[in-house]
Amino acid sequence: MPSRIGTLRENHLHAALKQHYAQPGDVLETPVDGFVADIRRGDALIEIQTGSFSALKRKLPQLLTHYQVLLVHPIAIERWLINEDASGTRTRRKSPRRGVWRDVFGELVSLAELAAHPNFALEVVLVKDEQVRQPAPPPKRRRRWRARQWHPVERRLLSVEGAMRLIEPADYLVALPEGLATPFTNRDLARALKTQAWSAARITYCLRKMGAIVDVGRSGRSVLYAINRSEDDGPRTRDEG
Repeated sequence: MPSRIGTLRENHLHAALKQHYAQPGDVLETPVDGFVADIRRGDALIEIQTGSFSALKRKLPQLLTHYQVLLVHPIAIERWLINEDASGTRTRRKSPRRGVWRDVFGELVSLAELAAHPNFALEVVLVKDEQVRQPAPPPKRRRRWRARQWHPVERRLLSVEGAMRLIEPADYLVALPEGLATPFTNRDLARALKTQAWSAARITYCLRKMGAIVDVGRSGRSVLYAINRSEDDGPRTRDEG
């Protein structure tokens, strides 16, 4: 049962994922408690968020009071960049960057506490997509030399490659690599994941806010973290595809 509510400025990626998740009998773009839900399935809601989670800081806590909410967020494991200039000329190349599911922690920092809510679940959907870009507007102050800048205007879904559903705080512990000694610091985690310290800090921040890990002291100026064993009773994640 489609609706035009909230669809006028809907991007291609959001619309495509909504159709991917919709099932017969679902109600799309329907008013719920003063908000517009992407998909309603009885007393369950599916919210598809392709951008920042901070936009949901008011919406989700209210919906979780009366409904089970599945938040869906896409991560591009492969992306094609399409540059379109004013003359209509298009170039297409593959981006060297490949996303991983842990990238969701960059957005989850806005809503980390909700992971402990009994009505909340997060599904990270792994996709291949296209990013359409156009020339960025010129700066207000002229520069002697300026490399050409491209501004993303749209994301288009090419395919869905898999998904990981995280239901409770213990599920998010799969972000910690096997063999990571405990207690550990952000630097230890960054080294184990072969990533930057700021990226590891996002993971530990979220895990601590949802109660999956706890502070257990300090090593010099670094905080030491350990798994909250009351949460570590066996992750119930689902990896599809």
